[in-house]
Amino acid sequence: MQIETAPVNKPYEKPEGERRGIIIVNTGDGKGKSTAAFGLALRAHGRHHVHGKGVRIFQFMKVPTARFGEHRMFEQLGIPIEGLGDGFSWKSQDLEHSAQLARNGWEKASAAILNGENFMVVLDELTYPLIYGWLPLDDVLATLKSRPRDVHVVITGRRCPPEIIELADTVTEMAKVKHAFNAGVPAQRGIED
Repeated sequence: MQIETAPVNKPYEKPEGERRGIIIVNTGDGKGKSTAAFGLALRAHGRHHVHGKGVRIFQFMKVPTARFGEHRMFEQLGIPIEGLGDGFSWKSQDLEHSAQLARNGWEKASAAILNGENFMVVLDELTYPLIYGWLPLDDVLATLKSRPRDVHVVITGRRCPPEIIELADTVTEMAKVKHAFNAGVPAQRGIED
């Protein structure tokens, strides 16, 4: 490791633009896409729930009865988190049913974006129903473009369509350097679930 001198001057100027809702995308093959989105949801909830604007989280690949650690904590904090799917596609008994669940879920998520009642809407794992052809990309783009000016949207998932990346304001690509799973270590409770 090379030691460097800590900066003493701010390395950027404050932008002069107007504050507005932004679209944030967390994509790539590395861990942390959903975790980063959940961190933003916590920050937004802590800042805005007292002002009447909420945070909603929709998980496109999780079942409605999912009870992972994040579900338990968000429920305690009063942050709605809703599973819209039926699990991983390779576990599905009926992929057309999975596709219909995604379409039904998108109607709920789109309404939550467009109604203006939420400061932030998280669309966790949205990229999968898009790349599987279960959701029309044009419908998603239309909602994102016509959302109220102050609504923030966070999208997670691998292989995010380039049209969404182009529309987004902030895009982070998580890159896997190494992962315990590849060394034969199984998923850890409290880390992966």
